[in-house]
Amino acid sequence: MKSIKVTILGKQFPLKVDEAEEENMIRICNYVDERFKRFREQLVKQPESTVMSLAALSIAEELFEARNNSSQLEQNEHLSMERVNKSLERLLEIIKED
Repeated sequence: MKSIKVTILGKQFPLKVDEAEEENMIRICNYVDERFKRFREQLVKQPESTVMSLAALSIAEELFEARNNSSQLEQNEHLSMERVNKSLERLLEIIKED
């Protein structure tokens, strides 16, 4: 495990991560920080907890949409493979008949 420090909304947070995950975790923290900053700019009069909660909900929404899209792609791929398999089965039957 490696200790790193990340900054989100101007506050430093110590994290322990696997060395292999360090770059990925830094990218994730930078993404979260940017989203929080964007919400902070739009919600100037709101408390920081509100800004962070709304930004977190926005990030979660993105995650759920991405999961849903991924699931739909997997379903489409599965259906395509079923069609290909059926076509191949028909072709094999035709070849066997000859």
